[in-house]
Amino acid sequence: MLIKRGIPVSPGVAISRAVVLGGEDQPIPRRTVAPAAVTREIARLDAALATSAQEIADLRQRTAETLGEEMAKIFAFHLGMLADPTLTGGFHEAVRRERVTAQFAVYTVMTGFARQFLAHEDRYFRDRVTDIYDLKRRILRQLTSRGVQDLAAVTKPAIVIARDLTPSQTAGLDPELIKGLATDLGGHTSHTAILAHALGIPAVVGMEDLTQQVRDGDTVILDGNRGAVVAEPGASQLLDYREEVRRLKRQAIELTKLRDVPAVTRDGVEIKLHGNIEFPHEVPDALDKGALGIGLYRTEFAYLAADHEPDEEEQYRLYAEAVRLLDGRPLTFRTLDLGADKMPESIDLGLSAADEANPFLGCRSIRLCLQNLPMFRTQLRAILRASAHGPVRVMFPMISSVMEMRQARMILLDVKEDLAEQGIAFASDIPVGMMIEVPSAAIQARTFAAEVDFFSIGTNDLIQYTVAVDRGNERVANLYSAAHPAVLTLIKDVSRVADRANVSVGLCGEMAGQTEFTMLLLGLGLRNLSMTPTAIPEVKKLIRSVSVDQCKRLARKAMSFDSDHEVLNYLTAERGRLLPDLSPG
Repeated sequence: MLIKRGIPVSPGVAISRAVVLGGEDQPIPRRTVAPAAVTREIARLDAALATSAQEIADLRQRTAETLGEEMAKIFAFHLGMLADPTLTGGFHEAVRRERVTAQFAVYTVMTGFARQFLAHEDRYFRDRVTDIYDLKRRILRQLTSRGVQDLAAVTKPAIVIARDLTPSQTAGLDPELIKGLATDLGGHTSHTAILAHALGIPAVVGMEDLTQQVRDGDTVILDGNRGAVVAEPGASQLLDYREEVRRLKRQAIELTKLRDVPAVTRDGVEIKLHGNIEFPHEVPDALDKGALGIGLYRTEFAYLAADHEPDEEEQYRLYAEAVRLLDGRPLTFRTLDLGADKMPESIDLGLSAADEANPFLGCRSIRLCLQNLPMFRTQLRAILRASAHGPVRVMFPMISSVMEMRQARMILLDVKEDLAEQGIAFASDIPVGMMIEVPSAAIQARTFAAEVDFFSIGTNDLIQYTVAVDRGNERVANLYSAAHPAVLTLIKDVSRVADRANVSVGLCGEMAGQTEFTMLLLGLGLRNLSMTPTAIPEVKKLIRSVSVDQCKRLARKAMSFDSDHEVLNYLTAERGRLLPDLSPG
């Protein structure tokens, strides 16, 4: 039995056989043809290029219909390469000059292009190497039957394990057959993560060398909730996970009954539960899970999924669609949280993660926006225009100083004045808030309370910066803990300051959706939680099972412990005692 952990990017549990895709290209042998056969090879080549272009165009159309236009733009680079005479001319020249087969010409020319892109100083080109390999495989499939493994050939339920998956491979997955995804490479913002989440397929990325340790046909358990993959599990573990799958299905059916009931504690205190989203099409699912609105719209994902910088009209259409879908319910926009591990391929902002020794401590989020004012103003214009269609709030990420907050508000005010002068409709009374994501903001919360209408505690980064642990680094993953006493102290202090200053405060990190922390957060004073929509029903069930007084007592006890292990063990035990049927967080 093999157990490996990675980065969970799409929730759910799957049990199936493994289909392992090789990470290396199969070499095409050099073979020459007779002079009289050159014309035939050129014809084969042109036919393969035309078929590949049509396949990509069809795939783009299907993706646009199922996942939206923004997702479909991923394939624009592929079509652009096929239309580039430098590339196609290189194929033709190799066949004519060297009299080699069409497939060898494609293999050598595109391998050369990949090397050039990989060596390029511009990160945009380096990041396109995967797309070049994807296109090479597609064309070669038309020219040879030796083939590179094709997911279209999967006809039975399977869990796909790969070195990495290309955009077209992921978008072309059939959720009825592909029960889960696990890749050696990738992070939270990789194409695989974005598309798998949109398709509702459980996925774990960043597994390092899983492809070398799992064989085709192995029985595999993929746990997208915990970020774990178990290959060839023992009988007891297999039995446990099969029971969990059945339990999750039963629980999902039972929890749907809570969709329209309020999240009210046993002593009558209402807790407002909202959803976190990346794209407008996720709004209906959030509402279906019982969300009262959207507490975190991660606007940067439109940049990460596109092949160009979205202009004002594109952003406005996305934002307005989300607002309309909410039909009067509130929506909180977080302005662009780009930088560090979330650098868009579509736009050159003058830096990349490779340009900074410590990108998570560098030019990211609000810092990046304040250094790229045209981009920042464009987004603010789009958000303000969308506010004409329903209740909207705007918040700025990673604020670490009062001057940053004041500068951001001043730019927002300036954009409002521009829109007013142009006669463009917008809501003038939009609440403005900030993310509490760094210790300096939490410690100085009293000062910030005079500058904002609300706080939103972003625990994903707050934990990372408080305990000095890169949350994407599996080597120190055991040190990244929401239960760390220092993190809990900061959350408690911010909640108290907000209450005394009459400033609304919520929490929108992953911690909000982990049921072992629900009672603790209520006990620390939180009354607004925003989370992955799939977590809402379980959190609501727990809220309706406890009283605030009970939660306060639990919080006092938890805050008395010295280590995160003690805290987490206590919280998990208390949750299990109250609601043993709830799944682990």
